[in-house]
Amino acid sequence: MLRRLVSLLIAFPLGLLLVAIAIANRHPVSLVLDPFNPETPALAVQLPFYAYLMGALVIGVILGGVATWLGQSRWRRTARAQGQRAQRFEAEAERLSREREANVMHAKQLAVANR
Repeated sequence: MLRRLVSLLIAFPLGLLLVAIAIANRHPVSLVLDPFNPETPALAVQLPFYAYLMGALVIGVILGGVATWLGQSRWRRTARAQGQRAQRFEAEAERLSREREANVMHAKQLAVANR
Protein backbone atom coordinates (compact mmCIF):
# COMPACT_ATOMS: atom_id res chain seq x y z
CA MET A 1 0.00 0.00 0.00
CA LEU A 2 2.80 2.41 0.92
CA ARG A 3 4.71 1.48 -2.21
CA ARG A 4 1.70 2.24 -4.39
CA LEU A 5 1.19 5.59 -2.64
CA VAL A 6 4.83 6.55 -3.15
CA SER A 7 4.67 5.57 -6.83
CA LEU A 8 1.54 7.71 -7.27
CA LEU A 9 3.24 10.63 -5.53
CA ILE A 10 6.06 10.35 -8.06
CA ALA A 11 4.04 9.45 -11.18
CA PHE A 12 1.37 12.13 -10.82
CA PRO A 13 3.75 15.13 -10.72
CA LEU A 14 5.84 13.57 -13.48
CA GLY A 15 2.71 13.22 -15.62
CA LEU A 16 1.77 16.84 -14.94
CA LEU A 17 5.27 17.89 -15.94
CA LEU A 18 5.04 15.97 -19.21
CA VAL A 19 1.66 17.55 -20.00
CA ALA A 20 3.07 21.02 -19.25
CA ILE A 21 6.03 20.36 -21.57
CA ALA A 22 3.66 19.15 -24.30
CA ILE A 23 1.49 22.27 -24.01
CA ALA A 24 4.47 24.64 -23.98
CA ASN A 25 6.13 22.95 -26.98
CA ARG A 26 3.25 22.37 -29.36
CA HIS A 27 4.63 24.46 -32.23
CA PRO A 28 5.62 22.48 -35.34
CA VAL A 29 9.29 21.73 -35.97
CA SER A 30 10.78 20.22 -39.11
CA LEU A 31 13.13 17.27 -38.80
CA VAL A 32 15.23 17.22 -41.96
CA LEU A 33 16.64 13.81 -42.80
CA ASP A 34 18.55 14.94 -45.90
CA PRO A 35 21.98 16.29 -44.90
CA PHE A 36 23.00 17.10 -48.48
CA ASN A 37 20.10 19.40 -49.39
CA PRO A 38 18.66 21.05 -46.23
CA GLU A 39 16.86 23.87 -48.12
CA THR A 40 14.64 21.51 -50.14
CA PRO A 41 15.00 18.16 -48.41
CA ALA A 42 13.96 14.91 -50.02
CA LEU A 43 12.85 13.57 -46.66
CA ALA A 44 11.57 15.78 -43.85
CA VAL A 45 9.05 15.31 -41.06
CA GLN A 46 7.13 18.13 -39.45
CA LEU A 47 5.70 17.36 -36.01
CA PRO A 48 5.06 19.27 -32.80
CA PHE A 49 8.23 19.55 -30.75
CA TYR A 50 6.75 17.57 -27.85
CA ALA A 51 6.31 14.60 -30.20
CA TYR A 52 10.08 14.51 -30.68
CA LEU A 53 10.60 14.79 -26.92
CA MET A 54 8.14 11.98 -26.18
CA GLY A 55 9.62 9.87 -28.98
CA ALA A 56 13.10 10.31 -27.54
CA LEU A 57 11.77 9.35 -24.10
CA VAL A 58 10.10 6.20 -25.46
CA ILE A 59 13.19 5.20 -27.44
CA GLY A 60 15.35 5.76 -24.35
CA VAL A 61 13.11 3.57 -22.20
CA ILE A 62 13.09 0.82 -24.83
CA LEU A 63 16.88 0.93 -25.30
CA GLY A 64 17.40 0.94 -21.53
CA GLY A 65 15.12 -2.06 -21.14
CA VAL A 66 16.91 -3.97 -23.89
CA ALA A 67 20.31 -3.13 -22.39
CA THR A 68 19.16 -4.29 -18.95
CA TRP A 69 17.67 -7.49 -20.39
CA LEU A 70 20.88 -8.27 -22.26
CA GLY A 71 22.96 -7.47 -19.19
CA GLN A 72 20.98 -9.89 -17.07
CA SER A 73 21.24 -12.79 -19.52
CA ARG A 74 24.08 -14.35 -17.53
CA TRP A 75 21.93 -14.46 -14.39
CA ARG A 76 18.95 -15.90 -16.26
CA ARG A 77 21.17 -18.61 -17.74
CA THR A 78 22.55 -19.42 -14.27
CA ALA A 79 19.06 -19.55 -12.77
CA ARG A 80 17.90 -21.86 -15.55
CA ALA A 81 20.86 -24.21 -15.00
CA GLN A 82 20.33 -24.22 -11.22
CA GLY A 83 16.63 -24.95 -11.72
CA GLN A 84 17.45 -27.94 -13.92
CA ARG A 85 19.98 -29.14 -11.39
CA ALA A 86 17.42 -28.83 -8.57
CA GLN A 87 14.91 -30.85 -10.62
CA ARG A 88 17.49 -33.60 -11.13
CA PHE A 89 18.23 -33.69 -7.39
CA GLU A 90 14.51 -33.79 -6.55
CA ALA A 91 13.98 -36.65 -9.00
CA GLU A 92 16.94 -38.52 -7.50
CA ALA A 93 15.65 -37.95 -3.96
CA GLU A 94 12.20 -39.21 -4.99
CA ARG A 95 13.71 -42.31 -6.61
CA LEU A 96 15.83 -43.06 -3.54
CA SER A 97 12.82 -42.55 -1.27
CA ARG A 98 10.79 -45.03 -3.33
CA GLU A 99 13.66 -47.54 -3.24
CA ARG A 100 14.00 -47.18 0.55
CA GLU A 101 10.25 -47.72 1.01
CA ALA A 102 10.41 -50.77 -1.23
CA ASN A 103 13.36 -52.17 0.76
CA VAL A 104 11.56 -51.56 4.06
CA MET A 105 8.44 -53.32 2.76
CA HIS A 106 10.56 -56.19 1.48
CA ALA A 107 12.34 -56.48 4.84
CA LYS A 108 8.96 -56.55 6.65
CA GLN A 109 7.72 -59.28 4.31
CA LEU A 110 10.86 -61.33 4.96
CA ALA A 111 10.48 -60.88 8.71
CA VAL A 112 6.86 -62.05 8.58
CA ALA A 113 7.80 -65.00 6.36
CA ASN A 114 10.63 -66.09 8.71
CA ARG A 115 8.36 -66.34 11.75
